[in-house]
Amino acid sequence: MINLIHCTKNEPTAESRAGMDQVLEEQKKQQTEDSLRHEAEKVRYSFFIFPKNKKDSAMAAFREKFTDKEQYTILALNRLDKKNSWRADSLIVPDKLAVDFLQYSPFPKSLDSLQHVDKMVFFSYAIHAYALYENGTLIKWGPSSMGKKATPTKTGLMFANWKKEEAISTSNSEWILRWNFNIHNTAGIGWHQYDLPGHHASHSCLRLLEEDAKWMYSWADTWVLKDQGQTVAAKGTPVIVFGDSDFKSRPWLKLPSDPAANEISEADLNRVFVPYLPEILKEQQNAKSLRNKSLSAAKKEADLIPRA
Repeated sequence: MINLIHCTKNEPTAESRAGMDQVLEEQKKQQTEDSLRHEAEKVRYSFFIFPKNKKDSAMAAFREKFTDKEQYTILALNRLDKKNSWRADSLIVPDKLAVDFLQYSPFPKSLDSLQHVDKMVFFSYAIHAYALYENGTLIKWGPSSMGKKATPTKTGLMFANWKKEEAISTSNSEWILRWNFNIHNTAGIGWHQYDLPGHHASHSCLRLLEEDAKWMYSWADTWVLKDQGQTVAAKGTPVIVFGDSDFKSRPWLKLPSDPAANEISEADLNRVFVPYLPEILKEQQNAKSLRNKSLSAAKKEADLIPRA
């Protein structure tokens, strides 16, 4: 005799269905609250206009109204340094002048896909800005002026190479590039301090405010060389330059009408970053291994030195 057994999935009871519905309802409520809180926390912007016939007096009023630190923040949000403030015909001004510049970040505060990457640098052509992450957490961002239309900056993945506190530009020997950090040795591309005029103006390099360039100079890792400096044994901090620019518009001027106009979402950055993840992790592991070997060798050598 063959016993036929009919198997069926356990159907959820009315009680379990009610529990599931309650969980989903609570999740939906939390998402709504998070969205509303995020909207409430957004910085609002207004315009500070400089009329052509009264530009000097308007600039004097601007300097009188805001402290030096506040002026620095406002100019940075407008992709300007103090030297180039005269170029402004209008400035966006935040309603909250926060001490922490991260409050104004258009980049996501965290990236789960980056959690295993020690250090990561992004430069966005579209919004004229850079972002630094450590294990997926945004630690710094700021303005940048990148390659102009005639001499665009190479996009894609690159790695930090060598650095020099003062370098001479290959385009003009009179241009001194402070806190220069090379990211493409054969093309001569690097980030460094130089004029921020409120538009893309460089000869393919990545211009920064001096405070930012100096900070990044100490933060990023260089390459590791061997064979008396003739061969690259390991690459430095990964850098991705991405996005497009029309080389005309100033996207931050959209912020007064739309506070989210310049935002780059986590999904946006994942599309840029994730395809390069295997290569970045491979290079990171290689660099760590070589640096650990170097430290171990240095320690052994130190231990061999006789102590008095």
